[in-house]
Amino acid sequence: MKKERWKPGTPLPPVMNAEDIASYLGISVANAYKIMNQSDFPSIRIGVKLLRVPTDRFLEWLSHSTPQRGG
Repeated sequence: MKKERWKPGTPLPPVMNAEDIASYLGISVANAYKIMNQSDFPSIRIGVKLLRVPTDRFLEWLSHSTPQRGG
């Protein structure tokens, strides 16, 4: 079952998984996993397969990795 896209104003969970990130960014779960496996992404590996990221660290990473517009 496909997860509904995140809506502004909806609280985020304290820890996010690939589905949460995909919903927040409007991308596929496969692309969310690609991002979560990048060396600069603050993911936490639990066991062999589970990847999670604390929401505050995700939002911080996002603010630093998003190009600024304007100029």
